[in-house]
Amino acid sequence: MVTATTRERALEIAGAVPDPELPVLTIADLGVLRDVAVMGEGTVEVTITPTYSGCPAMDVIRQDVEAALAEAGFAEVRVRTALAPAWTTDWISERGRAALQEYGIAPPARRGSGPVALTLAVRCPRCGSLETREISRFGSTACKALWQCRSCAEPFDHVKPL
Repeated sequence: MVTATTRERALEIAGAVPDPELPVLTIADLGVLRDVAVMGEGTVEVTITPTYSGCPAMDVIRQDVEAALAEAGFAEVRVRTALAPAWTTDWISERGRAALQEYGIAPPARRGSGPVALTLAVRCPRCGSLETREISRFGSTACKALWQCRSCAEPFDHVKPL
C-alpha cells in the first residue's frame, strides 16, 4: 500500500544524494530535486531539473538516485528530467547556501525584483570582505565564476546567480 510515509521516505533518500560537482550539497539543497512520486508498491518516479541544460552531472545524479532508492528497497525507479520551469539559484536552500559558504564557495545572492541583475561585489567566503573582483566568468564548472578577494588575496568560486 502506498502511503504518505512511503513518499516521504523516498523523498528523504533521493534528497540526500550529494551533488557530484558540489559534494557539500545534496540535490535537495541545490534545488535540483523537484518531485518524488510513489506510483505503486515499490515504484518511484523522481523528477530532477538541471542547473543548466547542458549540465554533465545529470547522468551521475540519475544513477546515484536510482542506486540509493534501489538500495532502500524500491523495486523500480524512474528518474525523469524536467527543463521547465528552468532551475534558478533561488532554489538553493538556506542550508545549502551556508554549506557553500563553509566550503569556501560564495553562494549566489537571491534575485532582486528589478529587471537587471548586476553583481558589483561578492562577499569573500573566507574573510567576509566585499573587496573582491571577478577574475574569470568561468570557474571550475560552467555554473561558477572565479573571483579573488583583495583583502586576503584568496581566489574562490562563486555560484553564478540564475
